[in-house]
Amino acid sequence: MTLPLGNDAAHQAFAAAMASGALHHAWLFAGPEGIGKATFARAAALRLLAQGTGADLPPGFDVPESDTQRKLIAAGSHPDYRELTRQPKDGDKTGLDLARSIPIAQVRALGPMFATRPSMSDRRVVIIDSVDDLERPGASNALLKNLEEPPQGTIFLLISHAPGRLLPTIRSRCRQLRFDPLGDASMTSVLEHLLPSADPAELTALVGVAHGSPGRALGFAGLDLAALDQALAVIAREGDPGNGRRVRLAKSLALKAAQKRYEAFLDRAPAFIAAHAAERQGERLRIALDGYDAARELAATARALTLDAQATVYEMAGIVARLAA
Repeated sequence: MTLPLGNDAAHQAFAAAMASGALHHAWLFAGPEGIGKATFARAAALRLLAQGTGADLPPGFDVPESDTQRKLIAAGSHPDYRELTRQPKDGDKTGLDLARSIPIAQVRALGPMFATRPSMSDRRVVIIDSVDDLERPGASNALLKNLEEPPQGTIFLLISHAPGRLLPTIRSRCRQLRFDPLGDASMTSVLEHLLPSADPAELTALVGVAHGSPGRALGFAGLDLAALDQALAVIAREGDPGNGRRVRLAKSLALKAAQKRYEAFLDRAPAFIAAHAAERQGERLRIALDGYDAARELAATARALTLDAQATVYEMAGIVARLAA
C-alpha cells in the first residue's frame, strides 16, 4: 500500500516505534481532515499484521500484493482486523447517506474478537475512523474501557480531526502523532496523480481551496473552480459598475445543485484577495487588506448563520470589486 505524501516525520516516528519492539497499544493520529491519516493507518495496520506472522518483508511499510494479510483485509475477512466507521443509514442503497455517529453497538461488537487470542499471529489491529464520531457518552466510554484494559496483542489506531474535543481520558491513554496539512508542491503532486485529466488552472484552484488537504480538494474536483477564479479576476480587474457580473455570479452559485461550488467560493474568495494583497503597496495594499478581513468575516458568518447564498455571493463579489478602485 502506497503511503500518502507528506508527514514523513509522523510516518518515521511510527516506523521507529514498530522497530523498537515496544509498540504502544493505542495511537491517536491527529490533524485536519483529508490529509492522509486514515490512509496511513491502513498501511500501518497491514504492515503490523504482516510482521506479526513473521513474513519476510521489504523495508518501510510495503507489503507484497501476494501477502495473505493483504488479501484478507481487502476481502473484509481478516479475523484480526476491524475498522469502525459511520455506517449507511437503514434503507440507504447508495452507501452515501451515513449515520451521524458510531454507536455503542459497533464498539461492543468488538467483544467476541477480544475474547480470544489473535488468530493469525500475536497481533490484531482496530482502526476507528474517526474517533470524533463516537456516540457520546456510551460509545466513547466503551472504547475507553478497552484502552484502559487493552486486550492482549491489540493495537488501536484512532483517527481524529479535532483531538481537543475528545474525552481527556481517551487522549491520555494514547500516544499522539500529529499530521499537518500538505504544502503546495506536495498537494500538486498528489492531485496530478489522482486527477490526471485536470488542467493546470483547475489544479491551481483546487490547491488554493484545499488548505493542504487532498481529500478536501477531491471533494471540490469537477466543479470548474478555475472558472470561479476567472470570474473573480475580471471583477477585481475591471470592477462591476452595473452590478451585472455580481448578479450573474450570485445566481449561478445560489442553485441547490451548486452547493459545493458555493462552499468552495466562500474559501476561495478570501484567498483570492490575499493573493492580490501580496502584490500591492501603499493605499492599494490597505484596500486589499481591508477587503481580506471583510471577506473572511463574511465567509465565517455565512457558514455559522447559514446566510442566503445569493446575497452572500453578491456581497462577497462586491468586496472583490473594491480591488479595482
